[in-house]
Amino acid sequence: MDIEEIEEELKTSLKTGLSSEEAKRRLEKYGYNEIPEKKVHPLIKFLSYFWNPIAWMIEIAAILSAIIKHWIDFTIIMILLIVNGIIGFWEEHKAENVIEYLKQKMALNARVLRDGKWQVIPAKELVPGDVVRIRIGDIVPADIILVEGDYLVVDESALTGESLPVEKKVGDIAYSGSIVKKGEMTGVVKATGLNTYFGKTVKLVEKAKRVSSYQKMIVKIGNYLMILAIILIGIMVAVELYRGKDLIETAQFALVLAVSAIPAAMPAVLSITMAIGALNLAKKDAIVKKLVAIEELAGVDILCSDKTGTLTKNQLVCGDIIPMNGFTKEDVILYASLASREEDADAIDMAILNEAKKLGLIERLKKYKVKKFIPFDPVIKRTEATITNDEEFKVSKGAPQVILDLCEADEKLRKEVEDIVDKLAESGYRALGVAVYKNGKWHFVGIIPLYDPPREDAPLAVKKIKELGVIIKMVTGDHIAIAKNIARMLGIGDKIISIRELLEKLKRGEIKEEKFDDIIEEADGFAEVFPEHKYKIVDALQNKGHLVAMTGDGVNDAPALKKADCGIAVSNATDAARAAADIILLSPGISVIVDAIQEARRIFQRMESYIIYRIAETIRILFFIELCILLLGIYPITALMIVLLAILNDIPILAIAYDNVVETKHPAKWKMKEVLLISTIIGFVGVAGSFIVFYIADKVLHLSLSQLQTFVFLKLILAGHVTIFITRIKDWMWKPPYPHKLLFWGIMGTNIIGTIVAAEGILMSPIGWGLALFLWVFAILEGLCADVVKMILLKKIKID
Repeated sequence: MDIEEIEEELKTSLKTGLSSEEAKRRLEKYGYNEIPEKKVHPLIKFLSYFWNPIAWMIEIAAILSAIIKHWIDFTIIMILLIVNGIIGFWEEHKAENVIEYLKQKMALNARVLRDGKWQVIPAKELVPGDVVRIRIGDIVPADIILVEGDYLVVDESALTGESLPVEKKVGDIAYSGSIVKKGEMTGVVKATGLNTYFGKTVKLVEKAKRVSSYQKMIVKIGNYLMILAIILIGIMVAVELYRGKDLIETAQFALVLAVSAIPAAMPAVLSITMAIGALNLAKKDAIVKKLVAIEELAGVDILCSDKTGTLTKNQLVCGDIIPMNGFTKEDVILYASLASREEDADAIDMAILNEAKKLGLIERLKKYKVKKFIPFDPVIKRTEATITNDEEFKVSKGAPQVILDLCEADEKLRKEVEDIVDKLAESGYRALGVAVYKNGKWHFVGIIPLYDPPREDAPLAVKKIKELGVIIKMVTGDHIAIAKNIARMLGIGDKIISIRELLEKLKRGEIKEEKFDDIIEEADGFAEVFPEHKYKIVDALQNKGHLVAMTGDGVNDAPALKKADCGIAVSNATDAARAAADIILLSPGISVIVDAIQEARRIFQRMESYIIYRIAETIRILFFIELCILLLGIYPITALMIVLLAILNDIPILAIAYDNVVETKHPAKWKMKEVLLISTIIGFVGVAGSFIVFYIADKVLHLSLSQLQTFVFLKLILAGHVTIFITRIKDWMWKPPYPHKLLFWGIMGTNIIGTIVAAEGILMSPIGWGLALFLWVFAILEGLCADVVKMILLKKIKID
């Protein structure tokens, strides 16, 4: 559009701007130029941790305890419930609000023309139609159509991932959140707040919601145990009432079963396990914002890695210099350096000056004096400097075609340069032409290839990530030729596609949605990517059943970071990227991701072993008590013993967070069918062992009911703790890695406490040290049988 059309469409005037009254009216219509803030009240957030299947089971047990006035049970259950809620709330509280961070990225003030006068106002008060002035160093406060001025050089890397600054001229749009590096122009505000390019990115962040596999796993286990408990308790209550038992007494026994069925400490144990793991990751420069991200990272099978600043240095360097017309490489860099200014901190200038240092030209450069310097202008597309020494001459650098025109090159030279530039472009290089003016004419000196090189550690990191069974895909806003070149250098692969072209084909109906997901899955990387594209890539991979990690550092990465199963903000990432991510890396590059994945898999192993133990233990106790009540009409342990059993079982298992494990060489997944099968069968081995002990106590030893209950109580403790050794590794329990000393002595300590309580008769009838020793031997033998069963199952279902 021309200037008049812009004024007409936005109903404004470049001479006077909007009136204060009109600006006020538009502010009411469009709202403030800011990112709306969405906050959850801390109390509501805290209470949300008490609204899930496991919490419901614990709460029901607490209510039953209160009804029948079992205050000890009630107190212990409530402590476990509240501690779990506090741990979850505190860990999540550390995660700052994404939208709040994005809001802080908006410019604080803006120079605006109102009522015919230039004034500075808060940027949030800008409205469409406002005439604003932006200049070097400014953060563009809204989406602005540039209408007056020579040019702008704008850094959009945080928005698009493009490593080089972008040139803007009259008619172009300067996007909100980008930074002005050079120039000064006047523009008209086209869009504000969430309607800006920046704001649409925020909408994508808000849209990106997911349910972690950890949360799904907790729900599945909760449902499994709830169904078991409801069925068994229902059967028991029905049978007891049919037998004519008192309703209150029956409720008391129902409580015993409920307490035994509920793994009250499970969420707390898993949270602590992940929290300890988070501390270990922090020592390796990976800060975990959300604990569930650890479990997600362990299962990630595809890593989408941003190129600029992650796989590459985000710093232009010179490739192999190509001198021409009899000049040398040193001549090319010398003249290019003289046509550069260090104080401008321009990316291209700094690359050339750094190359001059490598070639030892700094002392030679000091002998020359710059008489006049014409900075880069998007119109002429070159810089020019007048130099004095023994003689006066001019130097220039810029786009090769422009430099060729300056030199009035013949067809032969022009064809040679064009072939070189095309070949460089195919290899992912940007070309820069250099010329010198001597003896009354311009001479083409040579060509400088420029590229953003891979980080030194990137190739090895890519290799290690692949060895861990994770597919790595490169994502970049750069041209496809650049992307292919970097991907080849890093060993990622050569199947790089333009996501822009792919989406256009999808829009035109040339490819179907299902085929689109297949193409995304098969590609090694993606070029010419915008924020909504990154989001689409992650979504497509998730549709194919993959757990996806996404690395990034800019605002442009925020939606995909939030959408991904595990968002990873790399070193020096923007606040927006850090806020959207689950894990923040403090060290540059992606090498630390290798350590993070390995540590996450170790943490996963600990959680999985605890889950198998916990379900097996629940089944062992639940079915044994149920069957004793239904078949024998006897309560094998008292309610107090149930509570003591829960405490003595859960205290040592907390140390599983420190246990020694071996991480897998492939992504870790929750295989719930296998987990439930193994834990259930191990649990029933324990049920069989408990009935053998019950038979020995009743028929062989002829113990009284109170002594029998103590005998069974100690057996449940000892055999349960042996189960921890069985489930902690997927091998024979006596093989390495051996238990961490904290776990081992935690188990042994509680075993000794349980033995003293049972043998000496503290809070129960004593059984003596002889029977206690017998139970130690029996528990070990039962454990060996359970270990054999476990190994048979592992071999059959091939869980490694």
